Amino acid sequence: MSEHTINLDRRFFLKVSAAAGVGLLVGCIHNSSSPTLSKPGDKPQELSPNAWIRIDADDRVTVMVKHSEMGQGITTASAMIVAEELEVDWQKVRSEIAPADPAYKNPAMGVQATGGSTGVHTSWDILRQAGAATRELLILAAATTWSVGIRECRAVNGTVVHKETGRALRYGQLLEKAASLPSLPAPALKSHQQFKVIGKRYPRLDTAAKIDGSAVFGTDVRLPGMLTATVVHPPVLGGRVKSVDASKAKQMPGVRHILPITAGVAVVADDFWRASKAAEAVQVEWEASEDRRRLSTDRMRARWAKLAKADGPKVKDVGNVDSAFTAAAKVLEAVYELPYQAHGCPEPMNCTVHIHDGVCDVWVPTQNQGSTQAIAAALAGLAVDGVRVHTTFLGGGYGRRFSVDFVAEAVELAKQVKAPVKVIWTREEDIRNDHFRPASYQAVRAALGADGGLKAFWHRLVGPNEVDPLVETLMPALMPDWLPRPIKNGASRAAIPVGKYAMSAKYATINAGTVGYAIDNIRVEYINDDPGVPVGPWRAVYNTRNAFVVESFMDEIAAASGKDPYRMRYDLLKNAPKLRAVLELAATKAGWGKPLPAGVYRGIALDEFDGTPVAMVAEVSVDAKGIVKVHRVVAAVDCGTVINPKLVETQISGGIAFGLTATIKSGITIKDGRAEQSNFHDFPILRMDEMPEVEVFTVPSTAAPTGIGEIGVPPVAPAVANAVAAATGKRVRSLPIRPADLV
Repeated sequence: MSEHTINLDRRFFLKVSAAAGVGLLVGCIHNSSSPTLSKPGDKPQELSPNAWIRIDADDRVTVMVKHSEMGQGITTASAMIVAEELEVDWQKVRSEIAPADPAYKNPAMGVQATGGSTGVHTSWDILRQAGAATRELLILAAATTWSVGIRECRAVNGTVVHKETGRALRYGQLLEKAASLPSLPAPALKSHQQFKVIGKRYPRLDTAAKIDGSAVFGTDVRLPGMLTATVVHPPVLGGRVKSVDASKAKQMPGVRHILPITAGVAVVADDFWRASKAAEAVQVEWEASEDRRRLSTDRMRARWAKLAKADGPKVKDVGNVDSAFTAAAKVLEAVYELPYQAHGCPEPMNCTVHIHDGVCDVWVPTQNQGSTQAIAAALAGLAVDGVRVHTTFLGGGYGRRFSVDFVAEAVELAKQVKAPVKVIWTREEDIRNDHFRPASYQAVRAALGADGGLKAFWHRLVGPNEVDPLVETLMPALMPDWLPRPIKNGASRAAIPVGKYAMSAKYATINAGTVGYAIDNIRVEYINDDPGVPVGPWRAVYNTRNAFVVESFMDEIAAASGKDPYRMRYDLLKNAPKLRAVLELAATKAGWGKPLPAGVYRGIALDEFDGTPVAMVAEVSVDAKGIVKVHRVVAAVDCGTVINPKLVETQISGGIAFGLTATIKSGITIKDGRAEQSNFHDFPILRMDEMPEVEVFTVPSTAAPTGIGEIGVPPVAPAVANAVAAATGKRVRSLPIRPADLV
C-alpha cells in the first residue's frame, strides 16, 4: 500500500469504541516470553529467544519479518538491523515472512499490514532490541558455561569469546544453555559509530531465489488436488449478475464448476488456461442502475467543476486569506486535474485457499495479513485463529494488495467446491476492476504582493479519496478477536462512519496548500464526492495528486513574480530546514542554473511523505511532435539512518519509473460506466528505453530511519511538468501529458 501511514491514534479509537460499544486492541505486541528450544528430532534444535529471531545448531539465524516483500527489500533491511546488534556472520543470516499473528502487527496501523513506507520505520527499534537482547542472552549462556563474569565475554561474528583465555563458543553451541536462562532486561544499543552492517551496500537476500526461480509468488502455489479459477466481473462498475448461460462453457475440457459468486461469475477448471478459455464462452446478462451506466469521465469532470465553484468544508485556514486576496497586487488562478490510475502490478491479483479440518489456509501475495485473516474467518465461519495466512512474494503491490477483494473470492469458492482453489485474474480483469488511485479536480489561487512575494495560497480539492475504503477494509481486523462475531460485525459497522469522518479530509488534503513553505495565509477546502468508481491506495497515495498540483502551481507563481523556481522555493522554506536541505542538495547535484545541451530543460519539485523529504530535478526535452523525453532525474532524500544505500537507490529509481508512467504514459478513463482501458496496449507502462538516468543522493543523518518506498513517486510529475513548461512555454495542468497539447 502501496499508502500513507494510517495513524489510528488512541483518541480516535476511544471515539470509535464509544460509538461501537467496545474497546479496540491497538498496537504491536512484542513477544517477551522466555527463550524456547525446539526438541531434537527430525530437525536440528532451534532457539527462539523472541518473536523475531531463530537460531539453529548450525549457527543459521532466521529473522522473522512482519512486513510483506514486494520488491522494496524489507526482508534484507530487517535482517541487516538484526545482524548489526546480534553480532552475527552475515552469510549465516536469512529472513522469513512472519505468519499472521498479533505479535507482528504494524504499530502504525493496528493490524499486520505493509504500506505507507512504514516497514523499516516501525521495525527499527523492535529489531534492534531483539538482536541486542539475543546477543546478551548468548553471552550470558557462554559466561555461565565457563563460570566467568558476563563482562569478561564478548560476541564476535557469531561466536562468544572469553577475552582473557580466548576460549570461544559458536552461537549454535549455546542454544540449550540459552534456553534455560531467563529473559534479560533491554540492553544498551550500539551507537552509529559502532555500526558494521548498517550503512553497507549488501546484496539483497532474495536475489538468488528470484534468479533461479525458487522464490514462491502467489501464482506459483501448487497443492494436491488444487483447482484453478478465474472470475468474470461486471463490465459496468457496481453491476450485478442477472442470469448466466454456461451451457457451452461446461462442455469444454477440464471445466469443473461455473458458479455465481458475490463479485461476479467464477469459472473453475483444472488449470488457468482452461478456466480462462471457458470464461470467454460464458454468457452473462448483467444488470446495473442507469446512473452506473451513464458514469463517465466527462460527466464526473463537469460535476466536479460545478462543485468547485462553491465553498467547501475548510480543512485548514491560517491567517486572513480573504483580506490577503483583497489586498493582492496580482491574483493567479488555475485548475488542475488528475485521472484515475491503475496499479498495473506485474503479477495479477491471485489467492489460493484450502478449507479443511476446521482451518482455512490462505496462500496470498498480500500487503494486509490482518484484513486477509479477518475476511477469511468471516466467510469461512471460523475464528480468526483458525485462518492461517501464508504470505508469498508479491509481484508488485503499490497499495493494490492492501485490498482483500480477491481473497474473499477465493475463500467463497473454496467453501463451495470443497477443494483447494487458486483464483487468478486475467490482465483484463485486473485493469478493469482495479481499486484505482482516485481522480481529482483541484482549483488553486495565489495572492502576490507588489514585490512579487507570495502572500496567500488557496486550495480547493474535489473528488473521492482512498481513506474511506481503507477504513472499511481495516476496521474488521481492528476489532478484538475475542468478541463474538455478531458483536464484532456490529461494532465494525458502527465504527466505520466514525473512522471516515475522522480521517477522510485530513488525509485527502495531505500536503495540499503547500509543503512546508512559509506563507502567512493558507486555506484548504475538501469536497468529498464519490461517483462510485472503486478506489484504493496507490503508491504514495494522496501525495501523488497534491504534490503535482502544488509544485506545478509554485512554478507558475515563480514565473508570475519573476523569480527563479529554485530560489523562490529555497527562500520560502526558511522554517523547514530538512526540506530546504534536500532542495539545495538536488539543485546542486543537478547543476541548477548551469548550461544544458540544446533543447534540454530543467524542472524542479519537492515533497514530504510521512517525515521523509525529497527534492527532484528533471531534465527534459520535447520534440516537434510533442513527445516528452526525460533524460535525467536527480533526487535528494533525507530518510534518516540509511540501512542499505542500494535499497534507497533502487526504491527511489523504481518510484520514478512508476511515477513517469502516470506522468507521460497512461491514465484510466471511464465511459458508459466502465473503465475503457484493459491491458498494456491501451494502458502502456514506461519501457526500459524510456527510463531516464537517475542519480540519488542522501542527506547524512543519525536519526531513526524513515520510509523510502513511496517518496520516489510524488515529485516526478511536477518536476517533469515544470521542465516541459520551460521547454515549450505551455503549462501542464492535467495528466498524463498529451503530446497534442504541446504542439
